[in-house]
Amino acid sequence: MEEAPLLTVTADTEKRAGGDAEGSPWSEVRKQLYLAGPLVARYLLVNTVQMVSLMFAGHLGELELAGVSVATSFASVTGLSVLAGMATGLDTLCGQAFGAGQHRLLGVHKQRAMLVLTLLSVPVAGVWACAGEILAWCGQDPEIAAAAGSYTQWLIPALLVYAPLQCHVRFLQAQKLVLPVMLSSGAAALGHPAVCWLLVRRLGLGSRGVALANAVSYLGNLSLMALYVRLSAAFRGIPGFLKLAVPSAAMICMEWWSFELLVLLAGLLPNTKLETAVLSNCLHTLTFAVMVPIGLGAAGSTRVSNELGAGRPRAAGLATRVVMFLALSVCVSEGLAMVLVRNILGYAYSNDDEVAKYTARLMPALAVCILFDGLQNVLSGVVRGCGRQKLGAVINLVAYYAAGIPAAFLFAFVCRLGGMGLWFGQMCGMVVQMVLLLAVTLCTNWDKEALKANERVFSSTLPGDMLT
Repeated sequence: MEEAPLLTVTADTEKRAGGDAEGSPWSEVRKQLYLAGPLVARYLLVNTVQMVSLMFAGHLGELELAGVSVATSFASVTGLSVLAGMATGLDTLCGQAFGAGQHRLLGVHKQRAMLVLTLLSVPVAGVWACAGEILAWCGQDPEIAAAAGSYTQWLIPALLVYAPLQCHVRFLQAQKLVLPVMLSSGAAALGHPAVCWLLVRRLGLGSRGVALANAVSYLGNLSLMALYVRLSAAFRGIPGFLKLAVPSAAMICMEWWSFELLVLLAGLLPNTKLETAVLSNCLHTLTFAVMVPIGLGAAGSTRVSNELGAGRPRAAGLATRVVMFLALSVCVSEGLAMVLVRNILGYAYSNDDEVAKYTARLMPALAVCILFDGLQNVLSGVVRGCGRQKLGAVINLVAYYAAGIPAAFLFAFVCRLGGMGLWFGQMCGMVVQMVLLLAVTLCTNWDKEALKANERVFSSTLPGDMLT
């Protein structure tokens, strides 16, 4: 039998989401806020889980904090960023299929993605099992490398849950079913401190307990979403998914890896433990702050892909302009907030005065970073909505690996600016990335993108039992 959509779009549904698709800019603002509100909350809640984990590790000791920080970066570079990036291929496939009214394709795309990402998790787990040796080979402090290796090994259960979790999120998001995504993430975030306390304090597992707590939270989140989603099996057409999934992963990874490389570079600076701990604190603060722009970018991606799939190029262009305005407003506000709380924020991660004061000195640089990083996140969402991930991957490669990372190395080690130099270099990469994405967006031919979306949707293949 043909699979029914999880959400049937009616006039009332569109009205609640903000009015007619071809309406005014204010109508588009309401539509995007209708989507972005729960998505922003979801990203903040997910990031809260990571921050709580880091805080529990930080209060175990400086070595544990440094080890968890390096392990988190290693896990992000070698696995989580790849899986999350490939899952964003569903932003295009599911979003455009839903916009075109081809609801039977949604479950097909999700099942293909889950199969591919689950298979990919197996070799990633093998790499994580050898994390300690790999980090030591890369020149990291032996104590930190050993602590990071142990933590990464205990993260493997979380890895196995992470892939299907990401696929479910994108599947629901593309259909504008953002409330279930938010509520399941909220339940996981609310339970995470208790799980951390039980495993870390009560059972005395230390940093190993922190790693296992992540797996428990991911599993709870996935289980709640799986109860909502009707599963359907479809394994054909995987090459079509990979055509977008691989550049999607490259696009996400090029940026994500560059940030995690900063932590590894901090491990080569003098006073390694301090530099690594402080840089990790700043990265998590920036990551938390950028969750709002990421949520807006996800909403923008959904709006653009839906409208292109429905053959409404002007509405897609309007959605792009609106989400850029919303992101600019949010990023300026968050930057000011960072500067105002800079002297107290460091103590949330550590009781060490030196760590807290060093963190405060880096906050103004982070305030500037959030502006560029936030804008590029919404522009990246527009690129995903159009299905132009290959171009996005090239832009991120140029921005961070031809500009950002080399500049960071120059400022930190040649100019001897330490951790501040790493941030200056990364800021250079963000500026290049934002400018290139903005240029691509301004030059987009929306009519042409709508035609491409139509071809992409109606060229998708379906298993035989889905056509009857």
